[in-house]
Amino acid sequence: MGKVRIYELSKQTGIPSKQLLEEFCKLGVELKSHASCVDEETVALFMQLAKEGKKPVAKPAAGHPVEAVEPPVENKPQGATAVLPATTCIKLSETITVKELAEKLEYKSSVVIKKLMEMGHLVSINQLLNVDIAVALAKGFGIEAQVVSLEEEIPLEEAVDDPEAVPRPPVVTIMGHVDHGKTLLLDAIRQTNVADGESGGITQHIGAYKVKLDKGEVVFLDTPGHAAFTSMRARGAQVTDVVVLVVAADDGVMPQTIEAINHARAANVPILVAVNKIDKPEANPDKVRQELTKYDLISEDWGGQTIFAEVSAKQKIGLDTLLDMLLLEAEMLELKANPNKLARGVIIEAELDKGRGPVATVLVQSGTLRVGDPFVCGICSGRVRALFNDRGNRIKEALPSTPVEVLGLSGVPLAGDTFVVVADERRAHQIAETRQQKEREQTLAGTTRITLEDLHHQIKHGEIKELKVIIKADVQGSIEAVTDALEKLSTTEVKITSIHGSVGGITESDVMLASASNAIVIGFNVRPEPKTIQLAEREKVDINLYTVIYQLVAEVRAAMEGLLEPDYKEVSIGRVEVRQVFSVSRIGKIAGCYVTEGKVNRGDTCRLVRDSVVTYEGNIASLRRFKEDVKEITVGYECGIILENFQDIKQGDTIEVYTQEEIARQLKIND
Repeated sequence: MGKVRIYELSKQTGIPSKQLLEEFCKLGVELKSHASCVDEETVALFMQLAKEGKKPVAKPAAGHPVEAVEPPVENKPQGATAVLPATTCIKLSETITVKELAEKLEYKSSVVIKKLMEMGHLVSINQLLNVDIAVALAKGFGIEAQVVSLEEEIPLEEAVDDPEAVPRPPVVTIMGHVDHGKTLLLDAIRQTNVADGESGGITQHIGAYKVKLDKGEVVFLDTPGHAAFTSMRARGAQVTDVVVLVVAADDGVMPQTIEAINHARAANVPILVAVNKIDKPEANPDKVRQELTKYDLISEDWGGQTIFAEVSAKQKIGLDTLLDMLLLEAEMLELKANPNKLARGVIIEAELDKGRGPVATVLVQSGTLRVGDPFVCGICSGRVRALFNDRGNRIKEALPSTPVEVLGLSGVPLAGDTFVVVADERRAHQIAETRQQKEREQTLAGTTRITLEDLHHQIKHGEIKELKVIIKADVQGSIEAVTDALEKLSTTEVKITSIHGSVGGITESDVMLASASNAIVIGFNVRPEPKTIQLAEREKVDINLYTVIYQLVAEVRAAMEGLLEPDYKEVSIGRVEVRQVFSVSRIGKIAGCYVTEGKVNRGDTCRLVRDSVVTYEGNIASLRRFKEDVKEITVGYECGIILENFQDIKQGDTIEVYTQEEIARQLKIND
């Protein structure tokens, strides 16, 4: 049954839209505006009643069907009363023209332009609109608008529901402790699986490569450390399907092994354990299995869910078993992708080549990437000029789970940026420009991270339900004590969760993990390096340092309750490196030092740090330049320092000189 809009009926009959709405309302038909639809049967009934009620009704001329025409300007409702029942919610992309917006709203472009002029915006039909203006305009028509990014607009299918999706190779990242054989294992896998005649031709050009097996293929990523792994996750890039955790059979679980487990867990990626160096006489794979049970990695042989493979990268033992286990894990994950669509992938790494310009390594996740495709990548855009595979050979197209080098970018993107092929190069350029503008605005506005000072404010306004912490301490026992004490502070409003804890100083990797997880870093009897402090300031990560556990617990509790008392802020004055130690009778040990930062004053408060662990806190008792007592030594000069009531000074120690400034902690609460 056909339908007629009110303004169409008004045009045919000559009766004003407002009067028609009132008459239909008397008939029990609820209509919201001139754009509402009425079925032809109701219209016929209205026409009949209009005749009986002696109302002047002008019939449409014979042979002229009802046409969808715009109502006269005087009959268009004002404000937000015009609504189309068929369109109540639309999605707007990052960039949209007036013409595209009119099509989504199902109005003519002239009507949309007129409405924009009433809002104070003089635009043309092909002009780009600010998304805030587009949302306000849609609201003016009574339509809800939702802004989605290009990644949300072109979602990455999860295989099973797509009839065109086909199985794809798994993407694997190898992680583990230093000297446990990660690089040797990668080299052994690469050399073992090079086809005849290609020896040496699979040299790792692009940080990722494919290994071809009889049962399928496996893609390996060469991520430089856990920091790169986390930085990619911080930008929303879920690249890795499986993490291979390499643990030496003669060494067992080490600090970086635990760190790798936490990074993989934070990324929600399954872990496959490779027990390496089983050829050594002192190897004990069962010990590795036993130690990993503390971290919920229980071997299938022991009734758990984690796959363990015993290998020797040096002797090339068990490599085939490891690769078969990876293919088995991929089969269980049912990894699929649709190659018959526009390509989408993730930047693994990028650089500025002197001869070729910006070059990016892209891991294609879905679709097929071809030479000539226009694309958007973060704040960069371009058209694919050339593709190179992992062997350095030029190719014309790349299927899902294929790592390739891409030439043709307008700039150097960041690792973890999403690479999306779009319909035309003009749209790619528009999206890139919009993102650049947003990035400039965000840079000016600054990035907001969780801190103890504003914790109560965020809890009060429902912005945070879980406080994530990273704990670094001088000994393992301190980590356990701090973790237990903090987790006991959890309430019904906010839960405190420790996502990582390890022994040693606060590193850049800890800051990157905190940045990715929106966590705070708590140091107990340890200190961060200067580069770590700079990175924390850049990433807006809150680092809190303590030496007394009850002070730590009391401060976190006070932050949660909004009762932080005035405190002291530590201000660094100088940094000194101990280069030689002299023993003098009746005086004790004198530290021969070099001032690397700031200055040193006699009597200043200081701490002595050894291997990132605080060994002493006190004052500088004596300061000398050659044989003379001095009050101050500035950067770039050598001096002799005697610490007050402390003799255990060693070459290589660092002395940090600081002062305490009293500040009032203020919670930014908006009542």
